[in-house]
Amino acid sequence: MRTRKLATLLAGAALTSTTLVAGAAPASAAGPCGSSYSRIGVYAVPQSGTRTGTLEVYYSSSTRKNCALTYGYGAYANTMSWKRVTISRADGSQEDTDADYYQYYAGPVYVSAPGQCIDVGATVPAWKITELNNVHCG
Repeated sequence: MRTRKLATLLAGAALTSTTLVAGAAPASAAGPCGSSYSRIGVYAVPQSGTRTGTLEVYYSSSTRKNCALTYGYGAYANTMSWKRVTISRADGSQEDTDADYYQYYAGPVYVSAPGQCIDVGATVPAWKITELNNVHCG
């Protein structure tokens, strides 16, 4: 009788651990910009005062492009609100912007700027802004 209970208990534990492993995300899961992108910067929106959003900047050495997204934070996280993200070369060329009322995030937006600095900007909601110029040079 004890052997049967032990066998049942072990079988249940094995099933549970198999389920947990099977449900885990694969190690090569793609990020918000794509599988080859790594996050290189995270900035509060706005940079002073009450935080309303997050600006994230990514880079891919294989595509040689930068990518950016803007997420809501606090009262603006997972709620429909104005969100904007902009990225460009530091000289203002190749600007890519995404702005609208979004529930989760604005973007991704991309720019190719090998060997140059970039400008990035974010807004969450319409009156809270972060602008960064001449960053992530390379």
